[in-house]
Amino acid sequence: MPKVLITTVPFAERNKFPLEMLESNGIEYVINPLNKKLTEAELADLIPEFDALIAGTEPITEYVMSCAPRLKHISRVGIGLDSVDLLAAEKRGIKVSYTPDAPAPAVAELTLGLMLSLLRSIHIANTQMHQGQWQRVFGRRISEITVGIIGVGRIGTRVLRRMRGFGTPKIMVNDILPNLELNREFKLNWASKTDIYREADLISIHVPLTAQTKNMIRKEHLLQMKPDALLINTSRGGIVNEQDLLEVLQSDHLGGAAIDVFTEEPYHGDLAKVDRCILTSHMGSMSVDCRTRMEIEATQEAVRFLVGQPLQSLVPETEYNVQRQGL
Repeated sequence: MPKVLITTVPFAERNKFPLEMLESNGIEYVINPLNKKLTEAELADLIPEFDALIAGTEPITEYVMSCAPRLKHISRVGIGLDSVDLLAAEKRGIKVSYTPDAPAPAVAELTLGLMLSLLRSIHIANTQMHQGQWQRVFGRRISEITVGIIGVGRIGTRVLRRMRGFGTPKIMVNDILPNLELNREFKLNWASKTDIYREADLISIHVPLTAQTKNMIRKEHLLQMKPDALLINTSRGGIVNEQDLLEVLQSDHLGGAAIDVFTEEPYHGDLAKVDRCILTSHMGSMSVDCRTRMEIEATQEAVRFLVGQPLQSLVPETEYNVQRQGL
């Protein structure tokens, strides 16, 4: 009987269909017994007896694969691939699938919520009220500011669409592969990242973690931003340098930040001491519908592989090429 290790948690908590799929196809499964994000060593210790892995964001390294003689398929619940050594998988003949479209609506909506919270200081007012303070805070509306979006792929484009209901702000965008078709749908100002840093009132990051984007936003870039600029990262930890962001916020530069993703997760760093920095626990995709779709799609791919059907969501060659450039 084939065996699947499910490392991402929670899993099938709101919808049992992924587990029912496995059971109905005679596939044995084990859900992460540690109920937390696994370290490399913990995953290496668990994985030897499994044929397939339904994975979260834990490090699936060459060492982990070397401890998994039976492993022939990895199915990522989500889109990010920086935690998977694709080249090591390719060398070992391990197929890798992912669910690139499923998380996008939920991440885009969380981003919009963070925009509103930062612009209206909702998080600050909530803290003050819980401390017995009554202070009415001035804020800004989306339609009255300049918004900078870095990365206009699946998620960045959805952010743009959801912003339309709030008026017509000036929108500056940047992408390494500009999709000029978006100009038919939106009034956009294509700009360099430097111009966005200098001119935008609110900057939202929607790029993958690659060799080119690692530490993309460091102290020198943060200091280029307006003194009251707002920064949002719902993409990947490691793109915004967390220590630099902490130091810049502590110097009273920037109006605030909202960070959902971190270099080390769970996060226990000092950004938690900065009131005007909103921190969320990598929950961008965690709406019931999007999370359920991610789990179902990832499980479907694992089942297809184990019963000998063609895979439908293989990671494309372009992602392997990204990793060939290093990280």
